[in-house]
Amino acid sequence: MTDSFYIHPLADVKTTLIGARSKIWQFCVVLPGAKIGSDVNICSHCFIEDDVEIGSRVTVKSGVQLWNGVRLRDEVFIGPNVTFTNDKFPRSKKYPNQFLQTTIEFGASIGAGSIILPGLTIGKHAMIGAGSLVTKSIPDYAIAMGSPATIRGYVNHNESGDTSLSG
Repeated sequence: MTDSFYIHPLADVKTTLIGARSKIWQFCVVLPGAKIGSDVNICSHCFIEDDVEIGSRVTVKSGVQLWNGVRLRDEVFIGPNVTFTNDKFPRSKKYPNQFLQTTIEFGASIGAGSIILPGLTIGKHAMIGAGSLVTKSIPDYAIAMGSPATIRGYVNHNESGDTSLSG
């Protein structure tokens, strides 16, 4: 396999900051300032704003919008139709001086249809259940779900880096 990246002909990608072997599929829009690591897969119908950073070996499933301030660290999984927000008090044509930063730490997974409120951190290897409303930061290895999301257990993690579920 080549070290270049792939952009589907029906995608509108303005950034040049794309790592080797990454793939951006049809009907995606990526603005000029976005940073995308290596071995990333961005599925169809995604939108990525300028001030977004995506680490390496990340999967972003279809129907996800990544707004200014979103940071996805390495090996993150974002399920289909996950909704990120970046403004606690949105008003039409009134923008904050700086959007809140939301960070999804290394190896975390967010289930389909979840909503992530702005300014939060989802910890390393944490798992967010499908359809959850995340209103507070989630610690490393936590399994959180519900509306609002609450911690229901923890991911087991051993020294070799393997993880399994408990809780």
